[in-house]
Amino acid sequence: MSAVLPVLLLALAGVLAGGVWSLHRQGAARSTLVIAGALAVLAAAGGVLYLFPGENA
Repeated sequence: MSAVLPVLLLALAGVLAGGVWSLHRQGAARSTLVIAGALAVLAAAGGVLYLFPGENA
């Protein structure tokens, strides 16, 4: 499971980023774009940070 989680988080970030781009092209409200973009950034950061070695490495 530990090898799959960062991949899933990065995939989620990609899907969310694509959704933000699609919403932007459709003229969605700025607040919607900010919320979806923030979720994409959080998912990407979580995926990258999960790859760093920690205390149990």
